[in-house]
Amino acid sequence: MPVEPSVPGGESIQAPLASVRRYALKSTAPRRAGVVDFDKELNDEQRAVALCEQRPTLVVAGAGSGKTRTLTYRVAHLIESGTAPDRILLLTFTNKSAREMMSRVGQISKIDVRKLAGGTFHHVAHGLLRDHAQRLGYGERFGLLDREDTKEVMASATADLGLGVGQRRFPRADVLVDLYSSAINTQRPLIEVITSDAPQFVALEEEILKVAKRFQERKLAMNAMDFDDLLLNWKRLLTEPLAREALQRKFAAVLVDEYQDTNLLQGEIVDAMAERHGNLLVVGDDAQSIYAFRGAHFDNILKFPERYPGAQQFKLTINYRSTPQILALANASIAHNVRQFPKELSACRDDGVLPALVPLRDVQQQAEFVAQRILELREEGISLKDMAVLYRAHSHAMELQMELTRRGIPYLVRAGVRFFEQAHIKDVLAHLRFIANPHDELAFKRVVKLAPGVGAASADALWTQLQMFARQGRDPRAELESDALDQLVPPKARAGLKKVRLALSQLQVLRSQPSEMIRYVLREGGYGEALKLRYTNAPARYDDVVQLSDYALQAEGLDQLLADLTLLDSLEAEDVIEGGDPDEKVSLSSVHQAKGLEFRAVFLVWLADGRFPSAPALRDEGGEEEELRLFYVGVTRARDELYLCYPILQEERDQSRILMKPSRFLDELPVRPSPPYEKWSIELEPAGPPKVGAGAALSTVAAGAALSTVNDTGTPLRSRG
Repeated sequence: MPVEPSVPGGESIQAPLASVRRYALKSTAPRRAGVVDFDKELNDEQRAVALCEQRPTLVVAGAGSGKTRTLTYRVAHLIESGTAPDRILLLTFTNKSAREMMSRVGQISKIDVRKLAGGTFHHVAHGLLRDHAQRLGYGERFGLLDREDTKEVMASATADLGLGVGQRRFPRADVLVDLYSSAINTQRPLIEVITSDAPQFVALEEEILKVAKRFQERKLAMNAMDFDDLLLNWKRLLTEPLAREALQRKFAAVLVDEYQDTNLLQGEIVDAMAERHGNLLVVGDDAQSIYAFRGAHFDNILKFPERYPGAQQFKLTINYRSTPQILALANASIAHNVRQFPKELSACRDDGVLPALVPLRDVQQQAEFVAQRILELREEGISLKDMAVLYRAHSHAMELQMELTRRGIPYLVRAGVRFFEQAHIKDVLAHLRFIANPHDELAFKRVVKLAPGVGAASADALWTQLQMFARQGRDPRAELESDALDQLVPPKARAGLKKVRLALSQLQVLRSQPSEMIRYVLREGGYGEALKLRYTNAPARYDDVVQLSDYALQAEGLDQLLADLTLLDSLEAEDVIEGGDPDEKVSLSSVHQAKGLEFRAVFLVWLADGRFPSAPALRDEGGEEEELRLFYVGVTRARDELYLCYPILQEERDQSRILMKPSRFLDELPVRPSPPYEKWSIELEPAGPPKVGAGAALSTVAAGAALSTVNDTGTPLRSRG
């Protein structure tokens, strides 16, 4: 039934059915050929991409090769060739990147590019869905749910079905959200995701599927979408004929940045959006595809030539970032991967120093070396903010964080929290803090609230009872086994509380062995099982706690360990850089979080087999090649100086030491005609007299001894400036 439009006077007319004739309105905007000097602004490789034919195109852009600049000039060329800005779709992974590119296009093309459609996949999806959401059953003004909102809706969906409440093994709302999100972005059935990513919940598949269905129903009833819905619904529109045609006609060119990071769903959306005109250009580096754990689909870039037979292919290999010596090592390393587009980066810069391969006695000496070398480099003129320590996992920075704090070197843990501030580490340490100090209310409440069914009110009641025991002269720790405590919590919580109480009691027996206490909490105490219910990345967090236990082996006792960790948070370093920038800090970062960044000096640490590459990653299909790509990304963050560090020995629980193998990625580096690195030998020398005056703390090494570095010929390497 056609809609009856209203007319002046309050009357209405019946709209006649009629055929529709398409009429193309030609752009009146003049062609702007000649405004941009492509010959002057771009090198030969970049210019070939910017001016190439408008058909399917793959650009493999090596690290530091100016891919963002190239993409910017490609957009400028499209506009000069007569494509209206609002018919260009530029998909990026950050809105900031899109804004910077569009701003640059405006500057070089001398035009207003506010109509250019650019942004993240989610940003663009939101704009497109505003016009078409009603086709999918949503109202025109649908709302958006952030991460916290989404968790609340999932929790409500679980409660609607009477699931989860009081059931110890039913996954929490945030775990369910992660599983559901993974299913959407990897385009796998939810059951398959549960089986592969969270096998502990396989027995609950039927219930989880019901919750997922209820979750979707609730969002639709709220007229709201979460971030995953934006992509899923964009794809749904592209399967509906009328919407598909409208979306495909809207754009005459599609460009994608960081294409190697797209997941399967994003890849399918890109292909569908460019299907009608074929004017698709994707830019990425297969050698920097390192986000499989987030759902990135490596085959999107690797198999682009198969999906688009006859597609143009270009490579950007001229590197503007690193010295020839650093690039030689990077090229030699990545060449060992089989699944890749072979390329070799070449440097524009003059020669520099060779990368340093630095074997260290153990992880403590590794921390001492890095800290001392940071101080030396700063004296040589490299600011702290131009230095970074990169690693495979945040647990690899524990000793280093302690050493930097001892020496008063300020640091920033990039894109994450400090290792000891992470929730699962604080959970475990709370057990130890209560054993050390039975008056630590925060520690006790944090521990008991780990028991299912124990909330804030129950924790308050339990603490009040323990304080009553204390006023009677009784040690609260000795009263943990009292059955009177069970009556202060709901019946559903008593089994879990009993396990917590027994664990705390046993920890008192192990008080003289803090490493064993941590292991007990993780295993016999049940925290390892709790991790599986609380986090989708439980294995990584489990490894963190094991690493914490290993770290505690060097502690003289429980009190000393807790004091060191407390001082780590309380020590201030701003007063040690007299006259310096108070915001100047060394960056500590996992390689994953450092992608896209660059530093004058980079330390890659814990380059031992099983740590980097990660042992769990090696068990996955394609895992070793992705780990090598991760190593390559770490190496290519360095501009001037690169230090490849690994500990030779690792201390075990029985105080024995095991020999660590150097990372296979180091062993694979060629040694003939000469290796692409200089091997350093670490020696101990007596510490000199302490310096005084401005910057003294940054110039003084650890008390007792200093590290001296020499190469294989015995030449001192204290300064390479």
